[in-house]
Amino acid sequence: MRRQEVDHILTRMLDSYKRVSDLNITVGRPFQVETDGILKPVEMESAVYELSPFQSEVVALNLINRDRRLTEVLISQGSCDMSYQLPGKARFRVNIFSQRGNLSVVLRKLEPKIPTIKELDLPETLYKVAEEMNGLVLVTGATGVGKSTTLAAILNVINEKRPVHIVTLEDPVEFQHPHKVATFNQRELGTDFDTYPSGLRAALRQAPKVILVGELRDRECVEIALSAAETGHLVFSTLHTVDAGHTINRMLGMFGSEEENQIRIRLSDSLKWIVCQRLLPKVGGDRVAAFEVMCTSLRVKDAIFHGESEGKTFYEIVESGTAFGNVTFDQYLINLYERGLITEQTAVAYSSHRGSVSRGLDRIKSARGEKTSDIDKLEVDGEYARKLKR
Repeated sequence: MRRQEVDHILTRMLDSYKRVSDLNITVGRPFQVETDGILKPVEMESAVYELSPFQSEVVALNLINRDRRLTEVLISQGSCDMSYQLPGKARFRVNIFSQRGNLSVVLRKLEPKIPTIKELDLPETLYKVAEEMNGLVLVTGATGVGKSTTLAAILNVINEKRPVHIVTLEDPVEFQHPHKVATFNQRELGTDFDTYPSGLRAALRQAPKVILVGELRDRECVEIALSAAETGHLVFSTLHTVDAGHTINRMLGMFGSEEENQIRIRLSDSLKWIVCQRLLPKVGGDRVAAFEVMCTSLRVKDAIFHGESEGKTFYEIVESGTAFGNVTFDQYLINLYERGLITEQTAVAYSSHRGSVSRGLDRIKSARGEKTSDIDKLEVDGEYARKLKR
């Protein structure tokens, strides 16, 4: 199989359905694409019902294209990341990985246009995030929920308004930002730098005002990012955590107990925002993002420094801090339901505290004149009252 044949297969997969987000090539399955969060098979000219190990390996090796570094990483670590350009069609973030001795490939489609906060219907608070001059901003969530897209939208606001130098460290480069008011230098892991810690150290010597680190993968990376935030840089990065509280605990957990107090002080001083997101099925198809946003305040700093306690959990602080732009997932889910974007079942299923969300949904349904319970024909048991009198 030649490179042109692989490109033809990828093109066919991309055109098979509307809103294709991922291409999936796995041994024992047909060619598949993910659309609206659901995997669907793709029909080819020559019917392929189950990919053989040889077929998936040929696709993978064509994508690697004899790159020595990627080959070594795949053999030593079991997976490798790269970007791939389908000429005139699309760019992909590619992960090739080994499973049960076979190679599988997942290609995430990257949008060619830089997204905006308004187009994505992101929280208005993110405009405030883009106005920060220094400190640490974290965007968190599971793989594939759109963290990179949210960060691209925030950086686009900075790019349009501030004449600053922005350096990004990515694996791989996803959104290609043009020079607008700001100056962009985007560096790719493996091509432009070897590890995140070394790339971040080098970035501090490149006179940036804004630094994007693709992911805080280890303690060393967190330490350098904190140092950069403390020295007047605005640092953006991502973590795979579910909410603000878990994000703080995850960062503290990267350090030993003997360093905990020092890290708590540094984190409380440097952290500016935590933006957590999840992707939910949308009414009528497609998906919609839900957010939890936490801005640092005196209460947040105190909770980071002394730890959470009764009445001072991060959830409670965010819930009561709407005046600062804070919002919990539960509050956001109730808003999405009120706007008709998600169903009641979806809101409850993705909630952090089901009781809180259920009460919020009941208030909305009551205001609309809808039923809030399945219990019908409630009436007083008169016979029981008469028995008591006897």
